[in-house]
Amino acid sequence: MPREPRSFENAITANDFSSADYCGTTYAAKLLGLSVATVQSLVEKGEIEAWKTLGGHRRLSLRAINNYLQKNSPQLAQVDPDPRHRLSVLVVEDDEVARDLYKAQFDEWDLAVDCSFMPSALEALMDIASMRPDLLITDLIMPGVDGMEMLRALKRNQQLLAMQILVISGLPREAIEERGGLPPNSYYLEKPINFDWLHGYVCALLGANRKWR
Repeated sequence: MPREPRSFENAITANDFSSADYCGTTYAAKLLGLSVATVQSLVEKGEIEAWKTLGGHRRLSLRAINNYLQKNSPQLAQVDPDPRHRLSVLVVEDDEVARDLYKAQFDEWDLAVDCSFMPSALEALMDIASMRPDLLITDLIMPGVDGMEMLRALKRNQQLLAMQILVISGLPREAIEERGGLPPNSYYLEKPINFDWLHGYVCALLGANRKWR
């Protein structure tokens, strides 16, 4: 009988737990050379250790991924899954077409990036403390809790002070300033998305991570 992944929130209370030892399903699929659906099936069968966040997103053990590679695909085991050599990115965007554009670009770039996507600021707020992404890319105008409210809440979280924030929105700068402005460690890019600029920005962050971590 398939084993249901345990709660990530419960797992992080362990004394020896490190969030850097876990990755998302998309990055795991790249490491394993498998589809995301196949990775999810392996998790459900209990062949790869994983947890679920409150938002239902899986976090997979890098150690278990390496063990699976050594057993089933030793030629792929040379891939370096060291979290210090990759970038954790969270994209918060309510527009499905925009999310698909992001996904297509990140897949095409094939960088050492573990990218997660969330359709709402509220869902992001529920999981971001556990995920602790290196980079948050967010829209501002979203139904319910919008991006501005999310950013104000994140400013109060001491664990996320080092997180880079990239706001990509059609909201004019004047309107943003009228609502209190953006956090000091954030950048603003006006829509439509300039993916050439974004590619360079992500590459620069990857280089900085490798140098300073």
